[in-house]
Amino acid sequence: MSLQKQQNNMKKKGVAGNRGKNLKSDCFVEIELLENGGIQLEMKSKVEAYYGKSNRKLVNDVLAFFEIKNAKIYIEDGGALEFVMAARLEAAIKMVLNTQKEFLPAQREENKKPTEKTAFRFSRLYLPGNAPKLMINAGIHHPNGLILDLEDAVAPDKKFEARFLVRNALRTLHFYGAERMVRINQGERGLEDLNFIIPHYPNLILVPKCEGAEDIHAVNEVIETLKKQHHIDTPVWLMPIVESAKGVMEAYNIARAADNIVAMAIGLEDYTADLGTRRTNEGTESFFVRSMVVNACRAAGIQPIDSVFSDVADMEALAANVKVSKSLGFDGMGCIHPRQINVIHQNFAPEEAEIEKAKKIYLAFKEAQSKGLGVVSLGSKMIDPPVVKRAVTTIELAVNTGKLPENWEADTAEK
Repeated sequence: MSLQKQQNNMKKKGVAGNRGKNLKSDCFVEIELLENGGIQLEMKSKVEAYYGKSNRKLVNDVLAFFEIKNAKIYIEDGGALEFVMAARLEAAIKMVLNTQKEFLPAQREENKKPTEKTAFRFSRLYLPGNAPKLMINAGIHHPNGLILDLEDAVAPDKKFEARFLVRNALRTLHFYGAERMVRINQGERGLEDLNFIIPHYPNLILVPKCEGAEDIHAVNEVIETLKKQHHIDTPVWLMPIVESAKGVMEAYNIARAADNIVAMAIGLEDYTADLGTRRTNEGTESFFVRSMVVNACRAAGIQPIDSVFSDVADMEALAANVKVSKSLGFDGMGCIHPRQINVIHQNFAPEEAEIEKAKKIYLAFKEAQSKGLGVVSLGSKMIDPPVVKRAVTTIELAVNTGKLPENWEADTAEK
């Protein structure tokens, strides 16, 4: 197809990114393809003195990659990193040029590492998929998971360009050990999102507004096809999110719909809207759904994950909410601001009395094993296997949250 025909079928101008006085770690790109005249590049940059030359080289490299020889490009740069500027430029180009080529930044080897099915997921921090300034250093706050969000946190007219940014972030962002998560969109758009995500080694996909096992099957079908195409053999875990009355009633069927489901979450903002009620800090209106989700998850052998707490200023209310969440049986919850992470970790962590009791049970179990005893007792009480299992989990949680040193057993023996 000639350039002229392509232009007739596409937009005249491709526009991507953000702009404004407070532009930071991002850029605005506008491109118009021309019949002749060569490359006409105008760039206004806050970091021109430091990165102007390298930024211009990047732009020319991207244009050459897509075989664009005649175009007018305007860029406003607020200190965008290379992976951001490349994503913005590629998104704008693909609004005016029909091409399947991808300009991919180098892949961090550490960003290809898989995670365990039973990994701790106390906290997962939502990051808008079209806001690079919120992504870049998010990992230093040490949530268990970082969610690059393509769904509710991205405006409808920005969803296309956000895919390129999230794709590049999966390849280059420093996650500081956090699980690499992506929340896709609902339905067909979400299935299309997977083409930008799966080839770049996400650990976990959040499936929003899930209302039945068929939603999971549709996602997994695309995932498996893409894994085969790109020769990926690491697992891609799923976390469906229940956000409606129908989803709640289907919770158990959803939870056991596939072997790669590791957790199920609830979205209380959408759920209460579906019920026609108001969400409160006390949570009385959500007791039923939270109990349903916990029971469905436990029955299916996966982790129950509570909803986000939307008041980022009230840490006391958050702490109280986490304690209720823990008492109901949840293993973690979402957060929308880094300041919520420590509160969530501290309140999901076992209390001192729980830890001490778990240590005694665990040590009694080990001693019984070493003596070849079939029965474990602590004092005058017999200890059942489920109690031992719960004690082991408590110890693992205590170690993971820093309340118990990894070498606690050796320290106990010395005493």
